[in-house]
Amino acid sequence: MSRGAGAGADLAIVARVGARFCAIPLEHTRETMRLQPIEPLAGAPPYVLGLSIIRGEAVPVVDLAALVGGAGTRERLISLRVGERALAVAVDEVLGVQAIDRATLADAPPLAQLARPEVIDAIGVLDARLLLLLRAARLLSEDDWQRMAAGPA
Repeated sequence: MSRGAGAGADLAIVARVGARFCAIPLEHTRETMRLQPIEPLAGAPPYVLGLSIIRGEAVPVVDLAALVGGAGTRERLISLRVGERALAVAVDEVLGVQAIDRATLADAPPLAQLARPEVIDAIGVLDARLLLLLRAARLLSEDDWQRMAAGPA
């Protein structure tokens, strides 16, 4: 399902979460893998499943279904690097790399029914399904990172 990026298109990794497709800019993607063991983390936000060891590093795992609404089966992980931080997102299925044409996307409506609407950069349609283009740097807020580092309150 990989396609080259043309003018005005950005490469993104596309995953299925319930009935929705989510796209994360490829520049942040390290790898995809089967679901790894996840240890719960006290004090983590409800959309963080816990910590998983990925390539020798403990990284928080974000339940993408909890962020974008709906149920998911959490079959795969997408490992991400955002700046100096590593995290992973749990998804139902990784569909592959796609060229996402920004001209076909619309800004996310302010009342999007999401746990954290600021993670959505734009909304579109891919293969007759809702496509959410995500902001990788906002999957976990600075407050989330600080709360997890501090541990339970």
